[in-house]
Amino acid sequence: MGAVTCLMVTVVGLNAIAAAAGLALSAVAIWVAVDGYKLYPISGVSGKDDIFAGAWIAIFTGFAFFLTCIFGIFAALKRSRALMLVYLIIMFIIFLFESASAITSATNRDYLVGNSNLVKKQMLQYYADSSTQGQQITMTWNNVMTQVQCCGADGPTDWIQYNSTYRQLFGAASLWPLGCCKRQSSNFEVVDPIGCKAGVTSSMFTQGCFQYIESVLSRYTWAVSWYGFSVLMLVFFTLVIAMIYYTQLP
Repeated sequence: MGAVTCLMVTVVGLNAIAAAAGLALSAVAIWVAVDGYKLYPISGVSGKDDIFAGAWIAIFTGFAFFLTCIFGIFAALKRSRALMLVYLIIMFIIFLFESASAITSATNRDYLVGNSNLVKKQMLQYYADSSTQGQQITMTWNNVMTQVQCCGADGPTDWIQYNSTYRQLFGAASLWPLGCCKRQSSNFEVVDPIGCKAGVTSSMFTQGCFQYIESVLSRYTWAVSWYGFSVLMLVFFTLVIAMIYYTQLP
């Protein structure tokens, strides 16, 4: 078997693997874009929703990788310099798009979860606010606090140590939202609403929610960025071998 034929087989094999990886990238990006944990409002209200923007780009680039790799297999089997050149150009353009997606998602994650202050500030500002953003944030935090059994970003004291929209509306009548209160497993009713509002620790959640939010956003980032980077490394190696094959074609 000649050297050119060996290169052709290698290019075909690498493109087949890269095509499968591209489909997998689209799948994990769709999982992020769907936002099964329903935390987009926390990211969106800050205007720093690049994790989700990166996911939409990754959906496109993953499927584009798949289609272009199929074309690359065809071009390699045809041993056509013209088709291989078209393939290389398209793959390089997609490579740049996916690089931008992975980088922006990673940097946005660092911005959101570097510490709890940003998430806490948004919570205090928008929770119980009547605006559209306020309604979204209120619903998001209610879901997180009741499902994860937590209260506030760092803990219940967030609601009383800092000025907030909720505190302005309810004052001393309710120190924190009912989402901070423990509920019965049978009917999901608050166990002791009066005690919870008064700060009885046995009737409320004392752990903060930031650790959960951080872990979810980190999972989203891993899906879009770190898996995206691994696909990029595979595509880069494929491009190098494909360029060598291109130079050997008559």
